Amino acid sequence: MEAISRTKPPFLNKDGYVDFAPDDPENPMNWSMFRRSSISVVAVLLVLNATMASSAPSAVTESLNKHFNVSTEASALTVTLFLLGYCCGPLVFAPLSEFYGRRSIFIITFAGYVSFGFLVAWPPNFAGLLVGRFLTGVFASAPLSNAPGVLVDLWNPIHRATAFACFSTMVWIGPAVGPVVAGFLELTKGDEGWRWAFWMLLWFGSFTMLLVITLPETYPPIVLMQKAKRARQNGFDVRAQIEDSDRTLAAAYKVALTRPWIILFDTISLLCAVYLSVVYMLLYMLFSIYPLVFQQMRGWNVGVGELPLLGTAVGAACGGIVVAVDARIRQKRIESGKVKMGDLRPEDRLPIAMVGGIGFFIGMFWLAWSANYTSVHWIVPTIGGGFLSANMLLVFVAYFNYLVDVYLVYSASAIAANTVVRSAGGAAAPLFTRQMFSAMGVGGGGSLVGGVGVLLAIIPFLFYKYGPKIRAKSKFSPTGEKICASRLRTGRAKLESSDV
Repeated sequence: MEAISRTKPPFLNKDGYVDFAPDDPENPMNWSMFRRSSISVVAVLLVLNATMASSAPSAVTESLNKHFNVSTEASALTVTLFLLGYCCGPLVFAPLSEFYGRRSIFIITFAGYVSFGFLVAWPPNFAGLLVGRFLTGVFASAPLSNAPGVLVDLWNPIHRATAFACFSTMVWIGPAVGPVVAGFLELTKGDEGWRWAFWMLLWFGSFTMLLVITLPETYPPIVLMQKAKRARQNGFDVRAQIEDSDRTLAAAYKVALTRPWIILFDTISLLCAVYLSVVYMLLYMLFSIYPLVFQQMRGWNVGVGELPLLGTAVGAACGGIVVAVDARIRQKRIESGKVKMGDLRPEDRLPIAMVGGIGFFIGMFWLAWSANYTSVHWIVPTIGGGFLSANMLLVFVAYFNYLVDVYLVYSASAIAANTVVRSAGGAAAPLFTRQMFSAMGVGGGGSLVGGVGVLLAIIPFLFYKYGPKIRAKSKFSPTGEKICASRLRTGRAKLESSDV
């Protein structure tokens, strides 16, 4: 490849900037299937690290309480502060990735996550543990916000849906697996269970760090800038477009810290944020509900009592399969000519959310009332939790894709706002779930959440019917502008025909 670049000038686009030639081997989308798959696996492993670490401490509450002489509510802060770190990370690291590329941000942030993991594993006191958890949450949030960008860099729309399904599945599986592993460490290591849980996360993170440093740069503007620099070293006077842009890091942060909050109060963005914050809150509520149901009510030990959470992991995997199959069916319809790519609307993403929304509250009632009675076999609430998790993932993926399609060039800001709001919802869950379900009972508390789910299930149906009108009124939705222009052309045509 380098020999060719020394003898042939680089490909230039119509504006005279270095660009990818057709079938350019330097284009990340043209890399071999093995290489792209390997990079995607590492990106998904980064997400798995972050999501496992978020929930693992929920299973070692007893040893934490005993070692630091704190209450259960105080121990819950180890989860809350980690998730609050999620709120800060996307706003900090997303602009940096646009300037310095994805690789350097992955390496620096994950090194920060591993480094502060030592503080968490060997804290001088409880305050040090909480500080370490918050900082690891901040650094762990970078993979959550940047991993989808890597998948966009590597895969065309045909394969991207499957890649996103894997990413979304890890967002759900990680929080379920973390407490299971930590629960058995609590059972076998006794009073040192909490420390072994954090050691486990540190070992997993250190192994993943070895893979992270092998990641190549995938962000196309940075890849093209590197290509232009090599060309100049070989005597060609060329530049990449990013090198001639007048953007600054300060301006990028000004946009990153203000635009998401403006877009948040756009109708579609706001309702999606409310819905997904409830879904994400329930995800982290489960880590308090399951110990109550299977350990306190049924008398299971802390290791076995966390095993039913694997049902939610299986459910998430099933939900990911449904998303991948749906994407494949849509692609086949496009390839056969039954549907044109240009005719697809953002609202075409919503049928999965409609199904998931209905399944969400059904699954919640199923889990709550089957778990409320110890006479009901344990497999019934476990399957109910799996069904609930599958539908939660359907809602999550559908709204994630819907936000991207609605806001297009502003989608990064819309996703950032959504991430902050839903992470805040998840952070609040450990602080009240145990008290709420102890006071109301599992059936009553679950019915309250299920009732909220019934109300929220209406949203995708409203968007499906009125979404185009809502988008037309939004100043952040390019699709809305197109509809306005289309209506203007239609109106002019009618006037001309009436004049005739």
